[in-house]
Amino acid sequence: MKYRKLRVIISGGGTGGHIFPALSIADRLREVNPETEILFVGAEGRMEMEKVPAAGYRIEGLPILGLQRKPSIANLKNDIKVPFKFQKSLHKAGRLIKQFKPDIAVGVGGYASAPLLWKASSRHIPCLIQEQNGFAGLTNKLLAKRVGKICVAYEGMERFFPADKLCFTGNPIRKEIHPYGEEERKAGLDFYYLSEGKKHILIVGGSLGSRTLNNAVKAWIEDGMPGGTDVELLWQCGKYYKKSIDTFMQGRNLPNVHYSDFISRMDYAYAAADLVISRSGASSISEICAVGKAAVFVPSPNVAEDHQTHNAMALVERDAAVLVPDSEAVRRLFPEALALVHDTARIATMEKNTAPLSRLDAAASIVDEIYKLINS
Repeated sequence: MKYRKLRVIISGGGTGGHIFPALSIADRLREVNPETEILFVGAEGRMEMEKVPAAGYRIEGLPILGLQRKPSIANLKNDIKVPFKFQKSLHKAGRLIKQFKPDIAVGVGGYASAPLLWKASSRHIPCLIQEQNGFAGLTNKLLAKRVGKICVAYEGMERFFPADKLCFTGNPIRKEIHPYGEEERKAGLDFYYLSEGKKHILIVGGSLGSRTLNNAVKAWIEDGMPGGTDVELLWQCGKYYKKSIDTFMQGRNLPNVHYSDFISRMDYAYAAADLVISRSGASSISEICAVGKAAVFVPSPNVAEDHQTHNAMALVERDAAVLVPDSEAVRRLFPEALALVHDTARIATMEKNTAPLSRLDAAASIVDEIYKLINS
């Protein structure tokens, strides 16, 4: 395929699960043709406005708000503003499209992509969306009839989208995430000061952290860490909870518990881990599949349409992961995780079942679909 220079708008965001796949797509577009021009469009005040420029790309923000589903006075005030913000965002999206003159618009989910792709499709600009989750988000469902191609990461997505537009590509992930060998495992142990000969559990709560996962760790520690004499934890507690975890850990001499608000080298963390405990956002699942690790998922209950449970079940049904409900995690998470990490035969089976679900070429596949759509 000939990869000619393109002008591409990539829109969406709100969470890392939308932003990091978008950046992977952009990186691949630049790889195949360094002259390609890329403009990101996100939502004002959301994390993409920081992460995208840090990755070296230009971004414009729309004044859009998302609907808040939990009943409260604050959310009611927010929702009253939504239609007015949407109209302003449509106007700005139209202006950006007129100025940038894209060859294609790519939506990665999140409400910022709705006005941009709505305007682009109304002007007969080719449009493609990427759905990361096993349960389609509202924005992508609304856009499905207006786009030419829908790239998905789970089977059975014809429940939500026109079957003739679907393309199974998987979710793009960071380049440094891939299966690791013995050399990388030892490098990971050294980097995080972990001990050879122990079992290692990686707990990933996300950049802000997970209250439930943190509470499960704290409950296990307070209970005397039963079953953990030969286990070391590499625990990402998250920026939001770091101070409270510092207070909790004060005066406790726990050399087997390594915690921090942020894990700087996820490649080393994955390489060292015998088992991963994580929320089940689409990006987390894709990375765990890519590295071929056994996992215990605790789906977040605070996401639209419970899509994290749908994501996790795609692996659970293949005996590639275990699911512990959020409401039961403090009681069940560590007994189940510790039993699993000591069951080497079960771990091996889960790793074997996880690896075929990996799509290391996802970004390349999506970029190929972009070119096919433009050239069709």
